[in-house]
Amino acid sequence: MSRVVQDVWRRESPHVLAALLRRHGDLGDCEDAAQEAAEAATVQWVRDGVPANPRGWLITVASRRLIDRVRADRARAGREEAVGVAQPGDAYLVPPVDQADDGDDMLRMLVLCCHPSLSRSSQVALTLHAVCGLGTREIAAAYLVPQRVMTQRLTRARSTLRAAAAVFELPSRPDLPARIASVLDVCHLLFTEGHTRSVGDALMDWSLAEEAIRLTRQLHCAIPDHDEVAGALALMLLTHSRAATRTEGGNLVPLAEQDRSRWDRESIAEGVAILERVLPRGHVGRFQLQAAIAAVHAESPTWERTDWPQISILYAMLDRVAPSPIVTLNRAVAVGMAFGPQQGLDLIAPLLDNPSMRRHHRTHAVRAHLLEMIGDRAGAIDSYCRAAQLATSVPEQRYLNGRMRRLADAS
Repeated sequence: MSRVVQDVWRRESPHVLAALLRRHGDLGDCEDAAQEAAEAATVQWVRDGVPANPRGWLITVASRRLIDRVRADRARAGREEAVGVAQPGDAYLVPPVDQADDGDDMLRMLVLCCHPSLSRSSQVALTLHAVCGLGTREIAAAYLVPQRVMTQRLTRARSTLRAAAAVFELPSRPDLPARIASVLDVCHLLFTEGHTRSVGDALMDWSLAEEAIRLTRQLHCAIPDHDEVAGALALMLLTHSRAATRTEGGNLVPLAEQDRSRWDRESIAEGVAILERVLPRGHVGRFQLQAAIAAVHAESPTWERTDWPQISILYAMLDRVAPSPIVTLNRAVAVGMAFGPQQGLDLIAPLLDNPSMRRHHRTHAVRAHLLEMIGDRAGAIDSYCRAAQLATSVPEQRYLNGRMRRLADAS
Protein backbone atom coordinates (compact mmCIF):
# COMPACT_ATOMS: atom_id res chain seq x y z
CA MET A 1 0.00 0.00 0.00
CA SER A 2 1.45 3.39 -1.02
CA ARG A 3 2.20 5.99 1.63
CA VAL A 4 -0.58 8.34 0.47
CA VAL A 5 -3.15 5.55 0.64
CA GLN A 6 -1.83 4.46 4.04
CA ASP A 7 -2.29 7.97 5.44
CA VAL A 8 -5.85 8.28 4.11
CA TRP A 9 -6.70 4.73 5.15
CA ARG A 10 -5.56 5.24 8.73
CA ARG A 11 -7.74 8.34 8.96
CA GLU A 12 -10.81 7.01 7.15
CA SER A 13 -10.94 3.26 7.85
CA PRO A 14 -13.05 3.52 11.05
CA HIS A 15 -15.65 5.61 9.24
CA VAL A 16 -15.70 3.24 6.26
CA LEU A 17 -16.14 0.26 8.55
CA ALA A 18 -18.88 2.05 10.52
CA ALA A 19 -20.82 2.79 7.34
CA LEU A 20 -20.51 -0.81 6.14
CA LEU A 21 -21.55 -2.26 9.50
CA ARG A 22 -24.67 -0.09 9.52
CA ARG A 23 -25.82 -1.79 6.31
CA HIS A 24 -24.26 -5.24 6.64
CA GLY A 25 -23.75 -6.75 10.07
CA ASP A 26 -20.91 -9.24 9.46
CA LEU A 27 -17.66 -7.68 10.70
CA GLY A 28 -15.46 -10.18 8.84
CA ASP A 29 -17.16 -9.49 5.50
CA CYS A 30 -17.00 -5.74 6.12
CA GLU A 31 -13.29 -5.92 6.97
CA ASP A 32 -12.57 -7.91 3.81
CA ALA A 33 -14.57 -5.53 1.61
CA ALA A 34 -12.90 -2.48 3.15
CA GLN A 35 -9.47 -4.01 2.59
CA GLU A 36 -10.35 -4.76 -1.03
CA ALA A 37 -11.36 -1.12 -1.43
CA ALA A 38 -8.02 -0.03 0.02
CA GLU A 39 -6.21 -2.30 -2.45
CA ALA A 40 -8.22 -0.81 -5.32
CA ALA A 41 -7.31 2.67 -4.06
CA THR A 42 -3.62 1.76 -4.16
CA VAL A 43 -3.94 1.21 -7.91
CA GLN A 44 -6.44 3.89 -8.91
CA TRP A 45 -5.32 6.75 -6.63
CA VAL A 46 -1.69 6.37 -7.63
CA ARG A 47 -2.80 6.59 -11.24
CA ASP A 48 -5.57 9.23 -11.03
CA GLY A 49 -4.90 11.03 -7.74
CA VAL A 50 -6.81 10.98 -4.45
CA PRO A 51 -10.51 11.77 -4.99
CA ALA A 52 -12.13 14.84 -3.41
CA ASN A 53 -14.11 12.62 -1.04
CA PRO A 54 -11.88 9.61 -0.32
CA ARG A 55 -14.21 8.31 2.39
CA GLY A 56 -17.20 8.25 0.03
CA TRP A 57 -15.06 6.57 -2.64
CA LEU A 58 -13.88 3.85 -0.25
CA ILE A 59 -17.40 3.22 1.08
CA THR A 60 -18.84 3.00 -2.43
CA VAL A 61 -16.19 0.55 -3.66
CA ALA A 62 -16.34 -1.55 -0.48
CA SER A 63 -20.15 -1.68 -0.70
CA ARG A 64 -19.94 -2.91 -4.27
CA ARG A 65 -17.55 -5.63 -3.15
CA LEU A 66 -20.11 -6.68 -0.54
CA ILE A 67 -22.85 -6.79 -3.16
CA ASP A 68 -20.69 -8.93 -5.45
CA ARG A 69 -19.98 -11.30 -2.57
CA VAL A 70 -23.66 -11.58 -1.65
CA ARG A 71 -24.66 -12.25 -5.24
CA ALA A 72 -21.99 -14.94 -5.53
CA ASP A 73 -23.26 -16.75 -2.46
CA ARG A 74 -26.91 -17.73 -2.81
CA ALA A 75 -27.06 -18.97 0.74
CA ARG A 76 -26.68 -15.37 1.83
CA ALA A 77 -28.72 -13.76 -0.93
CA GLY A 78 -31.14 -12.28 1.58
CA ARG A 79 -28.52 -9.84 2.74
CA GLU A 80 -28.26 -8.14 -0.64
CA GLU A 81 -31.25 -5.92 0.04
CA ALA A 82 -29.75 -4.85 3.37
CA VAL A 83 -26.49 -3.90 1.75
CA GLY A 84 -28.29 -1.82 -0.89
CA VAL A 85 -27.25 -0.81 -4.35
CA ALA A 86 -24.28 1.49 -4.55
CA GLN A 87 -24.39 4.47 -6.86
CA PRO A 88 -21.31 6.37 -8.02
CA GLY A 89 -20.51 9.20 -5.64
CA ASP A 90 -22.99 7.98 -3.00
CA ALA A 91 -21.37 8.43 0.43
CA TYR A 92 -23.93 6.11 2.04
CA LEU A 93 -25.38 8.65 4.44
CA VAL A 94 -21.91 9.58 5.72
CA PRO A 95 -21.52 13.40 5.81
CA PRO A 96 -18.69 15.09 3.93
CA VAL A 97 -15.30 14.87 5.61
CA ASP A 98 -15.40 18.49 6.76
CA GLN A 99 -18.78 17.99 8.44
CA ALA A 100 -18.33 14.58 10.06
CA ASP A 101 -17.66 14.18 13.75
CA ASP A 102 -14.57 12.08 13.14
CA GLY A 103 -13.59 11.46 16.75
CA ASP A 104 -17.12 10.51 17.77
CA ASP A 105 -17.37 7.98 14.93
CA MET A 106 -13.99 6.48 15.83
CA LEU A 107 -14.82 6.19 19.52
CA ARG A 108 -18.22 4.72 18.69
CA MET A 109 -16.54 2.08 16.53
CA LEU A 110 -14.23 1.11 19.39
CA VAL A 111 -17.23 0.60 21.67
CA LEU A 112 -19.19 -1.31 19.03
CA CYS A 113 -16.38 -3.65 18.06
CA CYS A 114 -15.54 -4.67 21.64
CA HIS A 115 -18.42 -7.12 21.32
CA PRO A 116 -19.63 -9.01 24.42
CA SER A 117 -19.69 -12.37 22.64
CA LEU A 118 -15.86 -12.29 22.66
CA SER A 119 -13.37 -12.53 25.50
CA ARG A 120 -11.80 -9.24 26.53
CA SER A 121 -8.46 -10.04 24.92
CA SER A 122 -10.20 -11.02 21.67
CA GLN A 123 -12.31 -7.85 21.76
CA VAL A 124 -9.18 -5.75 22.09
CA ALA A 125 -7.14 -7.62 19.47
CA LEU A 126 -9.93 -7.60 16.87
CA THR A 127 -10.68 -3.92 17.46
CA LEU A 128 -7.00 -3.00 17.14
CA HIS A 129 -6.94 -4.83 13.82
CA ALA A 130 -10.32 -3.88 12.35
CA VAL A 131 -10.72 -0.31 13.60
CA CYS A 132 -7.22 0.94 14.43
CA GLY A 133 -5.49 -0.73 11.50
CA LEU A 134 -2.69 -2.47 13.41
CA GLY A 135 -1.24 -5.53 11.72
CA THR A 136 -1.22 -8.99 13.24
CA ARG A 137 2.53 -8.75 13.87
CA GLU A 138 2.10 -5.56 15.92
CA ILE A 139 -0.83 -6.98 17.90
CA ALA A 140 1.05 -10.23 18.50
CA ALA A 141 3.96 -8.22 19.91
CA ALA A 142 1.59 -6.45 22.32
CA TYR A 143 0.33 -9.80 23.59
CA LEU A 144 3.76 -11.49 23.60
CA VAL A 145 2.65 -14.30 21.27
CA PRO A 146 3.90 -15.45 17.85
CA GLN A 147 2.25 -13.84 14.84
CA ARG A 148 0.65 -17.12 13.70
CA VAL A 149 -1.03 -17.48 17.10
CA MET A 150 -2.53 -13.99 16.83
CA THR A 151 -3.71 -14.70 13.28
CA GLN A 152 -5.53 -17.78 14.58
CA ARG A 153 -7.07 -15.80 17.44
CA LEU A 154 -8.39 -13.13 15.08
CA THR A 155 -9.84 -15.79 12.78
CA ARG A 156 -11.57 -17.50 15.71
CA ALA A 157 -12.91 -14.16 16.93
CA ARG A 158 -14.51 -13.44 13.56
CA SER A 159 -15.96 -16.95 13.49
CA THR A 160 -17.40 -16.46 16.97
CA LEU A 161 -19.08 -13.23 15.91
CA ARG A 162 -20.50 -14.88 12.80
CA ALA A 163 -21.79 -17.90 14.72
CA ALA A 164 -23.42 -15.63 17.31
CA ALA A 165 -25.04 -13.55 14.55
CA ALA A 166 -23.57 -10.60 16.43
CA VAL A 167 -25.43 -7.31 16.26
CA PHE A 168 -23.23 -4.24 16.59
CA GLU A 169 -25.08 -1.81 18.80
CA LEU A 170 -24.21 0.47 21.68
CA PRO A 171 -24.24 -1.34 25.04
CA SER A 172 -26.88 -0.98 27.70
CA ARG A 173 -25.93 0.85 30.90
CA PRO A 174 -25.19 -2.39 32.88
CA ASP A 175 -22.88 -3.59 30.08
CA LEU A 176 -21.05 -0.29 29.70
CA PRO A 177 -18.29 -0.72 32.37
CA ALA A 178 -16.94 -3.92 30.79
CA ARG A 179 -17.04 -2.34 27.34
CA ILE A 180 -15.22 0.78 28.57
CA ALA A 181 -12.50 -1.40 30.13
CA SER A 182 -11.89 -3.03 26.75
CA VAL A 183 -11.89 0.30 24.95
CA LEU A 184 -9.29 1.59 27.42
CA ASP A 185 -7.10 -1.43 26.67
CA VAL A 186 -7.42 -0.66 22.95
CA CYS A 187 -6.41 2.98 23.47
CA HIS A 188 -3.49 2.03 25.73
CA LEU A 189 -2.11 -0.58 23.34
CA LEU A 190 -2.56 1.81 20.42
CA PHE A 191 -0.55 4.41 22.36
CA THR A 192 2.10 1.86 23.31
CA GLU A 193 2.59 0.89 19.67
CA GLY A 194 2.84 4.55 18.71
CA HIS A 195 5.26 5.36 21.54
CA THR A 196 7.62 2.51 20.67
CA ARG A 197 7.00 0.74 17.37
CA SER A 198 7.34 -3.01 17.63
CA VAL A 199 8.75 -3.24 14.09
CA GLY A 200 10.26 -0.97 11.46
CA ASP A 201 12.83 1.76 10.96
CA ALA A 202 11.29 4.40 13.23
CA LEU A 203 11.20 4.28 17.01
CA MET A 204 7.86 6.11 17.20
CA ASP A 205 4.69 6.67 15.22
CA TRP A 206 3.54 10.10 16.39
CA SER A 207 0.16 9.83 14.66
CA LEU A 208 -0.72 6.60 16.49
CA ALA A 209 0.31 7.97 19.88
CA GLU A 210 -1.54 11.24 19.39
CA GLU A 211 -4.65 9.48 18.11
CA ALA A 212 -4.68 7.32 21.25
CA ILE A 213 -4.38 10.45 23.41
CA ARG A 214 -7.18 12.15 21.46
CA LEU A 215 -9.53 9.18 21.84
CA THR A 216 -8.75 8.78 25.54
CA ARG A 217 -9.27 12.50 26.11
CA GLN A 218 -12.62 12.27 24.36
CA LEU A 219 -13.59 9.30 26.52
CA HIS A 220 -12.52 11.25 29.62
CA CYS A 221 -14.72 14.18 28.57
CA ALA A 222 -17.67 11.79 28.14
CA ILE A 223 -17.19 10.09 31.54
CA PRO A 224 -15.08 12.46 33.66
CA ASP A 225 -15.73 10.54 36.89
CA HIS A 226 -14.21 7.30 35.56
CA ASP A 227 -10.95 7.07 37.50
CA GLU A 228 -9.17 4.63 35.20
CA VAL A 229 -10.00 6.64 32.08
CA ALA A 230 -8.51 9.66 33.86
CA GLY A 231 -5.48 7.59 34.85
CA ALA A 232 -4.95 6.36 31.28
CA LEU A 233 -5.08 9.91 29.93
CA ALA A 234 -2.60 11.10 32.56
CA LEU A 235 -0.29 8.18 31.75
CA MET A 236 -0.29 8.97 28.03
CA LEU A 237 0.27 12.70 28.54
CA LEU A 238 3.15 12.17 30.95
CA THR A 239 4.79 9.51 28.79
CA HIS A 240 4.33 11.44 25.54
CA SER A 241 5.84 14.56 27.12
CA ARG A 242 9.27 12.99 26.46
CA ALA A 243 8.59 12.18 22.82
CA ALA A 244 10.70 14.94 21.24
CA THR A 245 13.84 13.83 23.10
CA ARG A 246 13.64 10.07 22.57
CA THR A 247 15.54 10.01 19.28
CA GLU A 248 18.43 11.91 17.75
CA GLY A 249 19.28 11.37 14.11
CA GLY A 250 16.97 8.35 14.11
CA ASN A 251 18.84 6.76 17.01
CA LEU A 252 17.27 5.87 20.35
CA VAL A 253 18.17 8.15 23.27
CA PRO A 254 17.68 6.37 26.62
CA LEU A 255 15.85 8.12 29.45
CA ALA A 256 19.08 8.72 31.37
CA GLU A 257 20.52 10.77 28.48
CA GLN A 258 17.45 12.77 27.39
CA ASP A 259 17.47 16.57 27.50
CA ARG A 260 14.81 17.20 30.14
CA SER A 261 14.66 20.89 29.35
CA ARG A 262 12.93 19.91 26.10
CA TRP A 263 10.22 17.83 27.73
CA ASP A 264 6.69 19.14 27.18
CA ARG A 265 5.93 20.91 30.45
CA GLU A 266 2.31 21.62 29.53
CA SER A 267 1.61 17.91 29.07
CA ILE A 268 3.40 17.14 32.33
CA ALA A 269 1.38 19.76 34.20
CA GLU A 270 -1.89 18.46 32.75
CA GLY A 271 -1.05 14.83 33.54
CA VAL A 272 -0.02 15.65 37.12
CA ALA A 273 -3.16 17.76 37.63
CA ILE A 274 -5.35 14.88 36.49
CA LEU A 275 -3.59 12.54 38.91
CA GLU A 276 -3.96 14.97 41.79
CA ARG A 277 -7.70 15.06 41.17
CA VAL A 278 -8.24 11.34 40.76
CA LEU A 279 -5.89 9.64 43.23
CA PRO A 280 -7.63 10.86 46.42
CA ARG A 281 -11.03 9.62 45.23
CA GLY A 282 -10.64 5.99 46.30
CA HIS A 283 -9.78 2.81 44.39
CA VAL A 284 -6.50 3.07 42.53
CA GLY A 285 -6.23 1.01 39.35
CA ARG A 286 -3.39 0.01 37.08
CA PHE A 287 -3.50 3.05 34.81
CA GLN A 288 -3.40 5.43 37.76
CA LEU A 289 -0.40 3.58 39.21
CA GLN A 290 1.41 3.60 35.88
CA ALA A 291 0.67 7.31 35.56
CA ALA A 292 2.04 7.90 39.06
CA ILE A 293 5.28 6.16 38.03
CA ALA A 294 5.46 8.30 34.88
CA ALA A 295 4.89 11.41 37.02
CA VAL A 296 7.87 10.59 39.25
CA HIS A 297 10.07 10.40 36.15
CA ALA A 298 8.54 13.55 34.65
CA GLU A 299 9.05 15.63 37.79
CA SER A 300 12.62 14.50 38.48
CA PRO A 301 15.03 17.27 37.43
CA THR A 302 17.79 14.79 36.51
CA TRP A 303 18.25 11.07 36.02
CA GLU A 304 20.52 10.90 39.04
CA ARG A 305 17.87 12.42 41.31
CA THR A 306 15.10 10.02 40.24
CA ASP A 307 13.22 8.70 43.29
CA TRP A 308 13.77 5.01 42.55
CA PRO A 309 12.57 3.81 45.99
CA GLN A 310 9.21 5.49 45.38
CA ILE A 311 9.01 3.99 41.89
CA SER A 312 9.80 0.57 43.39
CA ILE A 313 6.92 0.96 45.85
CA LEU A 314 4.54 1.97 43.07
CA TYR A 315 5.59 -1.05 40.98
CA ALA A 316 5.03 -3.33 43.98
CA MET A 317 1.49 -1.89 44.24
CA LEU A 318 0.99 -2.35 40.50
CA ASP A 319 2.18 -5.95 40.79
CA ARG A 320 -0.60 -6.58 43.31
CA VAL A 321 -3.30 -4.79 41.32
CA ALA A 322 -2.41 -6.03 37.83
CA PRO A 323 0.39 -8.61 37.91
CA SER A 324 2.09 -9.45 34.63
CA PRO A 325 5.56 -10.45 33.41
CA ILE A 326 6.04 -6.95 31.94
CA VAL A 327 5.27 -5.37 35.30
CA THR A 328 7.83 -7.71 36.90
CA LEU A 329 10.42 -6.71 34.30
CA ASN A 330 9.85 -2.99 34.85
CA ARG A 331 9.86 -3.50 38.61
CA ALA A 332 13.24 -5.23 38.30
CA VAL A 333 14.70 -2.06 36.77
CA ALA A 334 13.36 0.11 39.60
CA VAL A 335 14.47 -2.31 42.31
CA GLY A 336 17.89 -2.65 40.70
CA MET A 337 18.32 1.12 40.63
CA ALA A 338 17.00 1.62 44.16
CA PHE A 339 18.49 -1.33 46.06
CA GLY A 340 21.24 -2.76 43.87
CA PRO A 341 21.42 -4.65 40.58
CA GLN A 342 21.51 -8.10 42.17
CA GLN A 343 18.01 -7.64 43.59
CA GLY A 344 16.81 -6.66 40.14
CA LEU A 345 18.47 -9.72 38.61
CA ASP A 346 16.76 -11.92 41.19
CA LEU A 347 13.38 -10.62 39.99
CA ILE A 348 14.27 -11.28 36.36
CA ALA A 349 15.51 -14.85 36.87
CA PRO A 350 12.02 -16.48 36.85
CA LEU A 351 11.11 -14.59 33.66
CA LEU A 352 13.76 -16.55 31.77
CA ASP A 353 11.65 -19.67 32.37
CA ASN A 354 8.64 -17.99 30.73
CA PRO A 355 8.69 -18.75 26.96
CA SER A 356 7.05 -15.43 26.04
CA MET A 357 9.50 -13.39 28.09
CA ARG A 358 12.49 -15.49 27.03
CA ARG A 359 11.87 -14.43 23.43
CA HIS A 360 11.15 -10.79 24.37
CA HIS A 361 14.15 -8.57 23.67
CA ARG A 362 13.49 -6.30 26.66
CA THR A 363 14.01 -9.18 29.10
CA HIS A 364 17.55 -9.62 27.86
CA ALA A 365 18.14 -5.86 27.52
CA VAL A 366 17.20 -5.22 31.16
CA ARG A 367 19.27 -8.20 32.27
CA ALA A 368 22.23 -6.86 30.29
CA HIS A 369 21.89 -3.44 31.92
CA LEU A 370 21.82 -4.92 35.43
CA LEU A 371 24.74 -7.24 34.66
CA GLU A 372 26.69 -4.24 33.39
CA MET A 373 25.94 -2.40 36.65
CA ILE A 374 27.17 -5.34 38.71
CA GLY A 375 30.40 -5.56 36.72
CA ASP A 376 29.70 -8.78 34.76
CA ARG A 377 30.90 -7.47 31.42
CA ALA A 378 30.90 -10.83 29.60
CA GLY A 379 27.38 -11.65 30.77
CA ALA A 380 26.18 -8.19 29.78
CA ILE A 381 27.69 -8.54 26.29
CA ASP A 382 25.94 -11.89 25.80
CA SER A 383 22.60 -10.47 26.96
CA TYR A 384 22.89 -7.35 24.79
CA CYS A 385 23.69 -9.59 21.82
CA ARG A 386 20.62 -11.76 22.49
CA ALA A 387 18.43 -8.70 22.94
CA ALA A 388 19.59 -7.23 19.63
CA GLN A 389 18.90 -10.52 17.86
CA LEU A 390 15.33 -10.60 19.19
CA ALA A 391 14.50 -6.90 18.67
CA THR A 392 12.42 -6.13 15.57
CA SER A 393 12.67 -2.35 15.83
CA VAL A 394 15.69 -1.03 13.92
CA PRO A 395 16.46 1.87 16.35
CA GLU A 396 16.36 -0.55 19.29
CA GLN A 397 18.60 -3.00 17.42
CA ARG A 398 21.13 -0.21 16.76
CA TYR A 399 21.07 0.91 20.38
CA LEU A 400 21.55 -2.61 21.75
CA ASN A 401 24.32 -3.43 19.30
CA GLY A 402 25.99 -0.14 20.20
CA ARG A 403 25.93 -0.98 23.91
CA MET A 404 27.37 -4.40 23.16
CA ARG A 405 30.20 -2.98 21.03
CA ARG A 406 31.14 -0.36 23.62
CA LEU A 407 31.44 -3.02 26.29
CA ALA A 408 33.39 -5.30 23.99
CA ASP A 409 35.79 -2.49 23.02
CA ALA A 410 36.36 -1.68 26.70
CA SER A 411 37.28 -5.28 27.50
